[in-house]
Parts: sequence; structure tokens; C-alpha cells
Amino acid sequence: MSKITDNSQTAETNEFQAFDPSKAIDQFHAVAEKGVEQSKEVLAKFQFGADEIQKVLKSTLETARSVGNELSLATIAALRANAEADFSHLEALAGAKSMSAVIELQTTFLTKRVEMGAEQAKDFRALTTKAVTEISKPVKDVFEKRLRDVKAA
Repeated sequence: MSKITDNSQTAETNEFQAFDPSKAIDQFHAVAEKGVEQSKEVLAKFQFGADEIQKVLKSTLETARSVGNELSLATIAALRANAEADFSHLEALAGAKSMSAVIELQTTFLTKRVEMGAEQAKDFRALTTKAVTEISKPVKDVFEKRLRDVKAA
């Protein structure tokens, strides 16, 4: 049994003799330096991405503000047009001389209001479509660029 123990001790001693601490330290330094370089690269990419996203968000917010103002002005104009049409109709009704004149005024008014409402809805749809397109375009462009970068990598 003593021979087996001697053999195992000899094998362990040979393994430790083959291990060179100075080479391990050099390898550790090489791995650490590579990790630092990779971290710097990732940080630089992250910084570039963050700057790009900040620019896109700023542009998107400016566009949203501008389009929001445009929608607000269109809403105010539509409300004003509706109010003016309603007051004109009330004045016309007040000046009606007979019930047949009231019915004719009312029929004409309702027809014009339906046409006016349809036209306003069409204008609002066009404005909101434009708004969504303008607001989403910068985000869409960045997303597509990042997707191309990922595919290229």
C-alpha cells in the first residue's frame, strides 16, 4: 500500500511542478486586458446609442408638439365654424315667417351640417395620419438602422 501512496504523491508533485505561476499571472493579465477592451467597446457603442436615442426623442417631442399645435388649431377652427353655423341657423329660424319655412331651413341646415361634419372628419383624419407618420418616422428610422446593424454584425 505504501507504493500506491508514493505514486499518488509523485503524480501530485509532478502536476504542481508543471504549473508555472508566472505564466498564469500573464494569462490572467491578458484575459483582464481583453475584458477591459471589450467593456470599453461596449460602453462606446452604448454611449453612441444613447446619444442617438436622445436626439431621436428630442426630434420626436418637437414634432409631437408641432403636430399637437396644428391639431389644436384645426379643432378650434372646426368648433368656431360649427358655432357660427349654429348661430346663423338660429338667426334664420328666428326670422322664419311660416312653419314650412322653418322646416325648409332645418332640412337645409341639417344637410349642410352633415356635409360639414364629413369634411371636418376627413380633415382630422388627414391631420392625424400626418401626425402619426411624422412622430413615428424618427423612431422607425433608428429601429431600422439598428436592425441593419445587427444583421450586419
